[in-house]
Amino acid sequence: MLTPSRHWDNEWQEIPGPDAIMIGVVQNPQMLPLQGMRLSEIAKLWNKAPLDTLFDFLMEDPYAGVAVFGMSEPDVTLALQQPWVAIDNDSSGTSPEGILGQEHPHPRAYGTFPRILRKYVREEKALTLEDAIRKFSALPAQRLRLADRGVLKSGMWADIVIFDPATVRDLATFDNPNQLSEGMEYVLVNGKPVIDRGKMTGALPGKVLRGAGYVP
Repeated sequence: MLTPSRHWDNEWQEIPGPDAIMIGVVQNPQMLPLQGMRLSEIAKLWNKAPLDTLFDFLMEDPYAGVAVFGMSEPDVTLALQQPWVAIDNDSSGTSPEGILGQEHPHPRAYGTFPRILRKYVREEKALTLEDAIRKFSALPAQRLRLADRGVLKSGMWADIVIFDPATVRDLATFDNPNQLSEGMEYVLVNGKPVIDRGKMTGALPGKVLRGAGYVP
């Protein structure tokens, strides 16, 4: 990790320093007070070198999540603009209340798609609204070979989101990630409302989707 090399993905060399690593969701309850702290802050708290702090932390909680600040914003924009690039969210959606609200997830858990619509469509105009919607829906459905989903068309499953592109926005931040986005007024899953005028209905019409390669 201390030796620069092009032969493997050495993230320690690729980030500015220990301040670029934030502790996210932890699995060891004893580490809960450290959620949301930077590695540099924990190193100071423990009076240890950052790399020693990292290894000692992993000894206590090897399955903790982190946010690493090492991406290039121009690279992100360039990738988003490619017609073959779809957009996903690889953080689980959880309630901001109750026991799950005590976690410190990456803000993408709450704000991925509204952030694209606010930042890259409305504010920076790096994507058109139509491009963004395709990257959210039709393109990933095609890539996963889900032939009956992803577009508004007769005979398709009615998975529909209704929002105002002029007001939709993300609120989640790295320091305070457990904040629901604003502006998604109606969400229909399989034709049934799960969000109605911004409020959850309690309906559970979703189903597990299996691809062509699924074997029971």
